[in-house]
Amino acid sequence: MKSSIAILAFAASSVFAFAPKQSSSKKSITEVELSREEILSSPNHYEFGDIWDPLGLSELGGDETIAWFRHAEVKHGRVAMAAFVGWTAVAGAGLRFPGELSHGLEFSSLPATGLDAWDAVPGWGKSQMLLFAGLIEFHDELFYSRKGTHYMRGGVPGKNFVPGLYDPFNFSSRRTEAELARGRDVEIKNGRLAMIGIAGLYFANVIDGSVPLQPSC
Repeated sequence: MKSSIAILAFAASSVFAFAPKQSSSKKSITEVELSREEILSSPNHYEFGDIWDPLGLSELGGDETIAWFRHAEVKHGRVAMAAFVGWTAVAGAGLRFPGELSHGLEFSSLPATGLDAWDAVPGWGKSQMLLFAGLIEFHDELFYSRKGTHYMRGGVPGKNFVPGLYDPFNFSSRRTEAELARGRDVEIKNGRLAMIGIAGLYFANVIDGSVPLQPSC
């Protein structure tokens, strides 16, 4: 559990380290082509009738801040979807990769109960995963600036520019702009649900009885 807490602390510190700076001049705001209203209008909010924002986060900062929030939301949603599928596949369905995770450690020998599987990964293995995630983030920002319009300068938040990481077969090129827009909306909503889902699995695992009707796994 100590390693899990350390990872959560690392993730929290990373969010603050890369948080956007507030606009220092009116010029930097006018450079943004995608406005706050355009970003907040997608996806639709038929479920609530309006934007659900009890903490008033959508009122913070300028248009660049809202773009950064949306970009972060999409990325967190993608990670949550992958985490939820991975957790349920291992803990629920008992699936395992063949072979060894490291020398002398078979995938089949890893615990199937939630965070215990993560705790069983050797320290260097955890470091490699974190390093890989950091490299993806670094190159995403790098390619965003070189291959397209940055999301904080009018580009589409959530678009990934790391070659081969997203849509390696370029299926999106066959879709219309309306289909792409709907796909982005669906992804955001599914990501939000996945964030709730993985949070529920996590807290049910570490605090018995904290999530009603959620079995510990």
